[in-house]
Amino acid sequence: MAVQAPSLKGRALRLLTMREHSRAELARKLAPHAESAEQVDALLDELTALGFLSEQRFVESLLHRRAARHGSVRIRQELSASGIDPADYTEQLASLQQDEFARARAVWSRRFDVAPTDPRERARQMRFLLGRGFSSSVAQQVLRAAAEGLPDDDSPAGWTLADRD
Repeated sequence: MAVQAPSLKGRALRLLTMREHSRAELARKLAPHAESAEQVDALLDELTALGFLSEQRFVESLLHRRAARHGSVRIRQELSASGIDPADYTEQLASLQQDEFARARAVWSRRFDVAPTDPRERARQMRFLLGRGFSSSVAQQVLRAAAEGLPDDDSPAGWTLADRD
């Protein structure tokens, strides 16, 4: 007895039960299994109307999953790559940037927790923070605070929102 392949809607629902997807992501994943692009668009419209597919929920889910380990730059990049309109996430990303220093300091302390002692180690720690998606100004502030021995919850003197990228 042959097992029948799931329908396009079945595939979409299975993907959505695993995690939230953006419309563009889901369309890309379903395209190889559809007869036409119109079929995929119609299904995505139906799923959106039923409330199973939501760009807003996708943004919130991605922010929740990534915020503790990544900076705003990387999160913005992931949202753009997922096909989300910047107008849909600008406000949430701005609120996430309010605690960018604290998040960067937490990520840095989990990995290093010791201030760099030479330029090579400073560059290594800087690359780590930049690779995690924190801006260069935030990474510099974290390393400066570590060198000055500031506690984790204090931001350096003079830290302002204007220091961010």
